[in-house]
Amino acid sequence: MTNGIITVSKTILLLCFILFSKCIDAQTSFEITGQVKDSTAQPLSDAIIQVLRASDSTFIKSDFPNADGQFRISLTQSGDFYLVIQLVGYKTFESAAESINETKPVWQVGNITLLSNGQQLQTVQVVSKIPFAEKKIDRVTVNPDAMISNAGATALEVLEKAPGVQVDLNGNISLNGRQGVVIYIDDKPVYLGSSELASYLRSLPASSIAFIDIMTTPPAKYDAAGNVGIINIRIKKSKAEGLNGGFNVSYGQGFYHRTNNSINLNYRINKVNIFTNLSYNENNSYHDLTIERNYFNEAQELQTAFKQNTLIKNENKSATGRFGIDYYPNEKHTIGFLTSGFFERSDTYTTNVATIKNAEDALMTTVVALSPTRRDFVNGSGNLNYTWTLDSLNSQLSVNLDYSEYHSAMDQALLSKNYDPSDSLLSRTNLISKLPSDIQIATAKVDYSKPFHDGSRFDFGGKSSYIKTNNIAEFYDENDGILTINEDFSNQFEYEEKIQAGYINYSKEFKKISLQAGLRYEHTDIIGNQHGNSLHRDSVFTRTYDNIFPTFYAMYKIDTAANHILSFNYGRRIDRPNYQDMNPFTYPLDRFTLYAGNPFLQPTFSYNYELSYTLLNRYTATLYYSDVKNMISETIEQNTNIFYSRPGNIGKQQSYGIALSGAAELAKWWTLQFYTAVNYMDYSAKIYGQELNNTGTYWYIGPTNQFKFNDKLSAELGGSYQTRIVSAQFLLIPVATVRAALALNCLNNKGSLKLVLNDVFYTYQPGGDIRNLYQSTANWYSFFDSRVVTVAFGYRFNKGQVRSLRNVEGAEMEKSRVK
Repeated sequence: MTNGIITVSKTILLLCFILFSKCIDAQTSFEITGQVKDSTAQPLSDAIIQVLRASDSTFIKSDFPNADGQFRISLTQSGDFYLVIQLVGYKTFESAAESINETKPVWQVGNITLLSNGQQLQTVQVVSKIPFAEKKIDRVTVNPDAMISNAGATALEVLEKAPGVQVDLNGNISLNGRQGVVIYIDDKPVYLGSSELASYLRSLPASSIAFIDIMTTPPAKYDAAGNVGIINIRIKKSKAEGLNGGFNVSYGQGFYHRTNNSINLNYRINKVNIFTNLSYNENNSYHDLTIERNYFNEAQELQTAFKQNTLIKNENKSATGRFGIDYYPNEKHTIGFLTSGFFERSDTYTTNVATIKNAEDALMTTVVALSPTRRDFVNGSGNLNYTWTLDSLNSQLSVNLDYSEYHSAMDQALLSKNYDPSDSLLSRTNLISKLPSDIQIATAKVDYSKPFHDGSRFDFGGKSSYIKTNNIAEFYDENDGILTINEDFSNQFEYEEKIQAGYINYSKEFKKISLQAGLRYEHTDIIGNQHGNSLHRDSVFTRTYDNIFPTFYAMYKIDTAANHILSFNYGRRIDRPNYQDMNPFTYPLDRFTLYAGNPFLQPTFSYNYELSYTLLNRYTATLYYSDVKNMISETIEQNTNIFYSRPGNIGKQQSYGIALSGAAELAKWWTLQFYTAVNYMDYSAKIYGQELNNTGTYWYIGPTNQFKFNDKLSAELGGSYQTRIVSAQFLLIPVATVRAALALNCLNNKGSLKLVLNDVFYTYQPGGDIRNLYQSTANWYSFFDSRVVTVAFGYRFNKGQVRSLRNVEGAEMEKSRVK
């Protein structure tokens, strides 16, 4: 009953917001109108129109003309502005400054003629001062091209510099100190585990990224998945006539070597556009991990002490490919097909030595274990899309059909030998396993967008998705070359999930106020089937749930020049369990640590609030608060001196803090990009009979100094530091890292050579404690292959007439849950 009342209340709130926006519609937004043609009076619909502030050339807004060359650009602030209009093959047009104010709200530029430059076509050079990070009503947009040192960088390196984003050496990406962010590529979620995602992002050159949207409260158009929000990477997609593209190669040397190489090609002829992206990567590294555990009796007296050192060597090779074709019957219709895939082979060699001592510190047992593992991970995806532009205001109807398959095969051996204090062999075990896994994802998505002359916009759409997984675990005990099936660990788990979703979204810009609100509805059906064997019975579980996800945004410009801006946003989010985490069976990581799934996992729901103040479109201070129910996190249980690692629900998590970010020009040649945050975390739950009340405050700072010595040579010095941080059952120790880079533009600025040194002082050494364990304590510390010197070279070429960009694909949320 209560949920129904809340749902109705949210719906009424949205309707009231729409009515309110209509009532104050009298505050007309400012506009710039005109038409762009060539010297033969043919319309130029592909020109890039930029609005710049006259006083300092600050970038305000950009747009494209319609099919007739006409443009209408809405502004939310008054002032003196000028236009820069560019099109490859034509001379750049720059207008005189013009005032727009309440007495003259419309600047009618009239007809603008672009003259051919009569030279070989070259890449457009943007003359405006585009900031590295821009605060918008519902997101922060990062422009990689604004940071010179991103030349030759990868997508992962760009993310490391983005405000509020942290990336560890395992590729885990967090936002404002919290995990649960979903990565999108061109509005499509990337459904990969952290290591596979990191490999893919390392293969994606920064030069291929148009911009990155960081959305802690994404609009209703996006899937509600992502506890802390979404990071959407938008890829540049050239529509220039002829052949265009670029390549990037790199070689890095730490203790082991690594190389990341990619090529991007685009070819357009007449009404057909063909594009492809290919990459090949090798990443070799090591992880030196030490674990200490102490076990106590009821009187809290030490009984035994356990210490294990594990050396893990990873050899990873991967290749990715993407091929697409767009067909343009006319200016209003586009039909596209996209196929993509990747192959990854990961060989891991694990050696660990464990010692067990009694309360008197006398050695009782030594265990030596060897565990070679090979994992092959293959993906293939296809997308069919259609876009219909309905009118001159760019109203659009788009349809996306997606299908993806993931196939994983892992072969592993766990050979353990147990020795007494005199090094005499007591026992030997060898557990052989084969772990194939298959995932199928099919989605269909329809979106409609309707902008209006008054600056408002209405969007609605729907999405249907179907997911099916099949996980098989075959374990065998090996003795004298004879394999016997192990029924304790062997199992088969099948999982099906159907999600039906619909959304509406409305936005409106006034003179000083911008408002946006949306509602998203998602219906979920789940079936899980655990097959039995001679030791375990079959088990089936089903779940059905319906949820409403509201979003609301407001932005207020305190002054007409928009030098002072206040903004607020609110949203409700969900995090569904990864498909493999629902598998209830147990399998060993080593003799003393077992991993188990959890079929009783509940989805995580979060309520996120943000209030921010932006000064001069350059410095932003943000207050944020998050209330999370049933947060999914790794949990640790100690039972008979064995540690069980499982995903579990943390009953409640609350966090709040303040963040400061910006870019300060300390000198003409020196710019400081900075982000710092102070955050308080509070976790409370009951885990395995133990009360969890874990709280703490942490501080993070990530400055990046950019030095531009001339048009060709630049450098960068940056790093990060994080104090102790609590995360559910874990207390993580402080970590710090420093990086340095040198970049040289060459070959008429089409090439870039970069030298990078990461973790200069070898200070990135994570570790921590595990809390709330039954009659035991545990801690760990690590050394990674983190100090790496890398040489990278990139080259790009571009010619032809640039056309407007289009983003496709709809299977966004589902892939992010594939491990």
